[in-house]
This record gives sequence, structure tokens and C-alpha cells, in this order.
Amino acid sequence: MTAVSAAITPLYLLVAFGFLLRRRNLFGPGFWDTIERLVFYYLFPALLVSRIGSADLTGLNVLPLAAVLIGGTLFVSCGALLIKPHLSMPDSTFVSTFQGITRPNTYLGLSIAAALYGNAGIALVAVCIVAVIPLVNFLAVVVHLRWADNGRPRPPLTWASALTDSLRNPVIAGCLIGAGVNISGLGLPPVVGPFLILIGKAALPLGLMAVGAGLDFSSFGGQRPILLWTAAVKLLFLPFITWILCVNFAVEGVSQAVCVLFAGLPVSATSYVMARQMGGDGQLMAAVVTTTTLLATVTLPLIASFYH
Repeated sequence: MTAVSAAITPLYLLVAFGFLLRRRNLFGPGFWDTIERLVFYYLFPALLVSRIGSADLTGLNVLPLAAVLIGGTLFVSCGALLIKPHLSMPDSTFVSTFQGITRPNTYLGLSIAAALYGNAGIALVAVCIVAVIPLVNFLAVVVHLRWADNGRPRPPLTWASALTDSLRNPVIAGCLIGAGVNISGLGLPPVVGPFLILIGKAALPLGLMAVGAGLDFSSFGGQRPILLWTAAVKLLFLPFITWILCVNFAVEGVSQAVCVLFAGLPVSATSYVMARQMGGDGQLMAAVVTTTTLLATVTLPLIASFYH
């Protein structure tokens, strides 16, 4: 547990550092929104292209790994959709809890995997990102288009519109470009490749600080049962289901450890952006991000300790 905590604690110190900087308001009201956009639209996609494009996947059984991650995500997603008619909550609340049980914070995931498993961890998280991030973003777009209207006219839901909105997501674009570069075997091009690597290195520290800056302790309100339910599904139930699938699909060792850790990541801060832009419950989404990020300081080291 000591080695695991030593690897994870510095990452959470970056989150805490971002929170303290935001609280002291040293850089003006629009600074962290600008940083968030910089990371989301440019730095993190550059990191994904460079890391996925150059990841050494030799010896990795990619298909079972992807099947486990996709299977776990679809299991909790379908479960949420099946019980929705029996839930006494507004549609905008449901779509935010849906994001809360499905969308991982990839900034934290890549940082933890690199800290615990080095280059092997980075390569495995690259597979996780390619398998999960396009899927969860697509599902989130579909759910928002179907239910999140907050009294406004609801746009017609079509697969084409959902797919188009998903492909506009820079994270998905980064995943697909990186995967294309890797599969083609051409590698990162000269000049452009080193440039992407350099700016991508800024994504994780800035991204983790932006996560901390986005923590909102005033957003909890009277929604504690929903927050705890969402956090339990995301941080405990989804990793458990993923572990069961790993056992059945013979995903073992470091591959299993990274899969289960990836499933147990707290909710992505970009979920709040989508909630605000597409009619979800923004205040609840901020509370879900804050709650899962804080509780993951306990659950992630516990999960990692089983593999060390």
C-alpha cells in the first residue's frame, strides 16, 4: 500500500494545488476556464495522438482487453437505462448521473498507470482510452439528446446527429488519429511528432490542476443520496464488474490491474461542460465530479493494493 500511495499521492497533490490556486483567485475569474479549454481542445488530444500513436502494443492481447472495458461500460449503461422508468428524478438529473457512472477521468488514469507501471501502463491505458472514451462520449451524447431538454424544444434524435456530435469531441478525434497512426505502422512524423510530445507533456499536470480548480463544494445541496449512489456505482460496482469480466476473458496481471483501475476512475471534469452545454443538471454534475474525485483517494489505492 505504501508504494501505491507514494505513486498516487503526488497526483492528488496536483489536484489539491489547483484547488488552492482557484480558491485564492490569483489569476482572475476566466483563467481556469481558459486552461480547461486549452487542455481539452489541444493539449490532451496532442497527448493522446503521441502516446497512442507511439505505444508499443507488442504482446498485448488487445481484443479481450477492449471487450472487458466495453462490456463493463455497456453493463452499467444498460442497467441505468432499464431502471430509469422506475426512478423518481427529473430527466436532467438522470442524464447527469448517467455521465457520473460511465465517464472516467483519463488525465488521472494515464497519470496513475504511468506512475505504477511505467511504459507498460501507458500502453495499456492507451488501449483503454481507445476502447472506452469514444463509447462513453457517444452514449452521453445520445442520452442528452434523448432526455436533457429542461423544458426547451427537444431536437430530433438520430444516429447520424449523435455520431456527428461525438466525432466533434477532440478527445475522440485524438484517440482515432493516434490509433490510426499506430495501426498503420508509420509512426509519428518528424517535427510534428516531437511537437505533439512536447505540448502533450503539459496536458497531465495542467489537466490535474484544472480538475482541482473545478472542485465545487458548494454544489452538494440536498442531493447526498444521489451522489453516494452514483459514486458507489462508478468507484466500486463498475470496477467489480470489470474484474469479473477480466477473469472470464483471461485478462491477467498488469493488464487486469490497469483495466480495473481504469474502470474505477473518478468522473471526468469534462462531464460538467457537456451537462452545461446540453441541458443536464450542471450543479449535480459538479457535485458528482467533486464527490467521486475525493472518494477515489480511498478507493483507487485500495484497488491498486490488490495488485502489489
